[in-house]
Amino acid sequence: MLNKTPSISQADAAYCRIEEMIVTRELAPGQMISEKRLSEQLGCGRTPLREALQRLKLEGYVEIHASRGILVAPIDVMRQLDLLEVRRSLEDLMVRLGAERASAPEREHLRALARDLQDAAAANDRTAFLRLNRAVHHALSRVSHNEMLASTIAVVHGQSRRFWYSQFEGQGLFEQAARFHGATLEAVAGGNADEASRHAAAFLDFLETLTRNAIERRAAYARS
Repeated sequence: MLNKTPSISQADAAYCRIEEMIVTRELAPGQMISEKRLSEQLGCGRTPLREALQRLKLEGYVEIHASRGILVAPIDVMRQLDLLEVRRSLEDLMVRLGAERASAPEREHLRALARDLQDAAAANDRTAFLRLNRAVHHALSRVSHNEMLASTIAVVHGQSRRFWYSQFEGQGLFEQAARFHGATLEAVAGGNADEASRHAAAFLDFLETLTRNAIERRAAYARS
């Protein structure tokens, strides 16, 4: 069932829940899913569910086939390098604007997110970490106070999050990611644009290393 609050629409709640199911591979890449079954599982009406699925289609999470149903899109490892190239410039702009424009309450919220994310990583609470990671992305884009930037980077963040979540399993990398994010959040909250930029770039270097390692593993498997 959807965990919907009064401040979020049923379509938004469905979107968040299905995205989480795809990112955590509760819905696996390449899996076909029935709209009717998904509606029943989520306790969601057909109209808001279809709104959520159209959004997920636009963001590359699913493919919708009229005769077959809904296909969970595969994870394209090579595409991650393209995503990271785009993300670097957007992320730099986002954290710099946030450091300059965030209000005092927003800065306190960023600091609280940094603490909560590190606590979730230390507890190895994967579900909490995923939800907080999404909240971090949303909060950083929001404090830029640039709606065009926020909407553009949301798609990149979602696809990037899906990939690296699949790479972190069993590797003990959540705490490293939490430290990178925490440092960026603290810098933005402190109004230090250059420091925020450095920490954001370091995190993307970390993600690029994970991506290239995944590509090398795939190539080695193909040769074997």
